[in-house]
Amino acid sequence: MAHTLDQTVLDAFEAILGSAGVITAEADRRPYETGARYDAGRAAAVLRPRSTAEVSAVLAVCVRDGIAVIPQAGNTGLVSGSTPSAAGGDVVLSLDRLARRFDLDPVNRSLRLDAGFRLSDVNRMLEPHGLFFPIDLSADPRIGGMIATNTGGSRFLRYGDVRRNVLSLTVVLADGDGTILQLGSDLRKNNTGVDWKQVFIGTSGAFGIVTEATLSLERLPRQSATAYLVPSGPEAVPLLLAQMEERLGSLLSAFEGMSRNAVAAALDHVPSLKNPFRGGEIPDYLILAEISRTSAPREGEEPLSDMLEAVLAEIWEQAEAPLADAFVGPPEEMWALRHALSEGVKHKGRLIAFDLSFRRGDVTAFCATLGAEIAEAFPGIAVCDFGHIGDGGVHFNLAVPKDSPLWSDPGFEARLRDRVFEATVERFGGSFSAEHAIGRKNQSYYDRYTPETIKAMAEGLKAMTSPGTLGSVRFGRAAVDNR
Repeated sequence: MAHTLDQTVLDAFEAILGSAGVITAEADRRPYETGARYDAGRAAAVLRPRSTAEVSAVLAVCVRDGIAVIPQAGNTGLVSGSTPSAAGGDVVLSLDRLARRFDLDPVNRSLRLDAGFRLSDVNRMLEPHGLFFPIDLSADPRIGGMIATNTGGSRFLRYGDVRRNVLSLTVVLADGDGTILQLGSDLRKNNTGVDWKQVFIGTSGAFGIVTEATLSLERLPRQSATAYLVPSGPEAVPLLLAQMEERLGSLLSAFEGMSRNAVAAALDHVPSLKNPFRGGEIPDYLILAEISRTSAPREGEEPLSDMLEAVLAEIWEQAEAPLADAFVGPPEEMWALRHALSEGVKHKGRLIAFDLSFRRGDVTAFCATLGAEIAEAFPGIAVCDFGHIGDGGVHFNLAVPKDSPLWSDPGFEARLRDRVFEATVERFGGSFSAEHAIGRKNQSYYDRYTPETIKAMAEGLKAMTSPGTLGSVRFGRAAVDNR
């Protein structure tokens, strides 16, 4: 049972938000209590503000009355960062009604907007202006959640992550006043002091709730070409990436790796996909490469598809070519397969998913090494890895059959997570969180691998910004609170 809030507190919330802005009925709370990947908790109430001022007012009430707050944007995260705990004492503060301001400056290529807009809606409204927010994701999160987790996506190689594409933030602190901070501006160059907005990007809402942002936009690509590349072996992937970059420069906008298991899962479970491989035989490993231009085709200019074919032919003709096979194809079809991977692997079994980051040259080596070790130590688990080779990120998904005897061992998942993260951090020098930030699922690894000095600095920042209980993450040195 969720804890019930005192009626005077509920009355205070309703006075600020109106009756539609406060949800207490169990059935109506459930969508906000259930995460995208198996996690679920209990909320005492769900609060749905429509403005920065309303966020400020409700946070002040929560801090005054000692109520823990879980900020929630699109609730698409995979590490239990946006769902309430099982104890039932949290309130969820949802951004789903915070989507009114949308101020586009096409000359500055910037957009000031509320944090509750979904990525798909933002890009739909920008398309007539020839612009987009260049974070390409399979999910459809809200802008506030993207900022809180510093998402990257499939075209990080060209455009970078959210951190690189945010100009300013409006943030509300969980303090007694619900303090509102304006951090940054529409300027791209401003070196008049500390860039405080960076404290609130990628830190899971622990230091304050992002309610508005100014985004830096890019021109929509008007030409693109894609190819599937089959490397001659895992060790050839870094060399292939380097040769593509050498020949194509900034035209290379994506270099996405996909394992055979992940591709097979997508083809098996997404009926609209076509199997593009000769004889239907899926290669052990596949790369989706994309090149693109934002300018319209000019008379006499070489088409990008011809350029891509010529570059691949050059690489193919080398004495020890890193390329075993390749073919250029329609971008829409090739990207459809890549974006279907997440949906496909969900049907392989119950997923234990990892969002990891490495030096670019170590991604395939890690996947090959850990894939073999897991197959030996945990028979029956299917490794369905895919990710962003161009930036060193990998979604290392382990699909465990739902009827596997491993689930009868209560310590199984913890041992598996320990093994993957120990290899990631200690053996390969990687990160246990590439672009999903920190949630309850990886809190213990933050505690284990973060230096004490950094924890102390984070603890000081937390005390200075939002002394109230905000978010599911504990960045300081204090004992972990998993409420």
